[in-house]
Amino acid sequence: MKIMKRKIYQKLLEWKNSKDRKPLMLLGARQVGKSYIVEEFCKKEFSNYVIVNLFERTDIVKLYEEEINSSEKYMKLKLLINVDIEKEDTCLFIDEIQESEKLISELKYFCEQHNNVRIICAGSLLGVKLKRARFSFPVGKVEMLNMYPMDFEEFLIASGEEKLIPEIRSCFDENIQMIDSLHHKILELYKIYLISGGMPESVRNMVDVHLDVSKYNSNILKNIISSYFKDMDKYVLNNAEALKIERTYRSIPTQLGNLSNKFQFSKIDKDAKARDYESVLDWLEASNLVDKSYQVSLPEIPLRGFVKDNYFKLFLNDVGILNSVLELSYADIMLDNVSLYKGVISENYVANQLLCNGFSLYYWQSKATSEVDFLIYTKDGIIPIEVKSGDAVKSKSLNVYMEKFQPKYSVRISTRNFGYNESKRIKSVPLYAVFCINSGL
Repeated sequence: MKIMKRKIYQKLLEWKNSKDRKPLMLLGARQVGKSYIVEEFCKKEFSNYVIVNLFERTDIVKLYEEEINSSEKYMKLKLLINVDIEKEDTCLFIDEIQESEKLISELKYFCEQHNNVRIICAGSLLGVKLKRARFSFPVGKVEMLNMYPMDFEEFLIASGEEKLIPEIRSCFDENIQMIDSLHHKILELYKIYLISGGMPESVRNMVDVHLDVSKYNSNILKNIISSYFKDMDKYVLNNAEALKIERTYRSIPTQLGNLSNKFQFSKIDKDAKARDYESVLDWLEASNLVDKSYQVSLPEIPLRGFVKDNYFKLFLNDVGILNSVLELSYADIMLDNVSLYKGVISENYVANQLLCNGFSLYYWQSKATSEVDFLIYTKDGIIPIEVKSGDAVKSKSLNVYMEKFQPKYSVRISTRNFGYNESKRIKSVPLYAVFCINSGL
């Protein structure tokens, strides 16, 4: 089976080679490939490793419930796993660590007393567990790393189209047009990505059928969504909260089409109030099932300081999942028969890609009707990004923003080719090249 290349692998290597290494905790939604990539990392980068799944190793969970000191627990742990984890070039991977709050707390002991031990932790709904922890989390003693679905660059690599990547990056960096035939080819690959999204199992299936969307197994994403709904009964205050979480999640595709350009609780329940849904939103964010974009009152540094707390958008964490929830046919996506929701899909896709590149999500809206889809902070300052789903790129909103705030330049993402308009200071980026946008833009 061909190994799926993930860019997070480089960050795992940096952690391994760090002199002040701490226990590593990998966070991310279910099915993004956390266990897979850590197992591959352990096999390839360490002479010795041990994988402990706490769903299966209830004996280890019970060990950490015992009323004995940390040193005794540590010695017994080594006996139970029968591997000398202090041996050079050895790694301990604890999967499903959310099953033991006490073991999570003990990561402080590992960090302070046995920092020669390389330990990686991951788990399902681990973010929710930590958010609602009733135990002492070892703040400052654990390194946290977020993992997301595969971005479009990773999709190209998995599809055997990695030779396109240097060409895309070159056109992006130099603002030169891609050869038309290649441009249209990659736009078709982008549409296929909209169908599969970035969930590894979904991407693997699309690759296995040689990108023939008619043979793609749509049940993969449906099953992932079903597993998400089952998860919504876990780590909740009560059944009422679980129901609110599911209703809120189901409302997101509709919410993204709001003319108000913000999330509205009244779309869930006409009598709903924001204060009644604070814990629900916390749960969805902590589970990594949604990506939250904040509206800012002023596009100044730091953007987080100008957030309007009650004005935000929620995107689904994967564009393939969005299209599955919307029940769109493959033909509708490939033939652009999506009408009004085409813009929603493109914006959700861009949000996912920006998050993969380490950006927090912000947007700006004037008191009138002008709106800029995303704001990112780069070496060139705050840069506005406008997303267009097609090649019609006229935009009153972006013109208003440029005139009012005078950024160094703006980015317009669409189906148009690469380029730069010097008079308007607009950098044109095709939808398939969003993975090139980084803080050094």
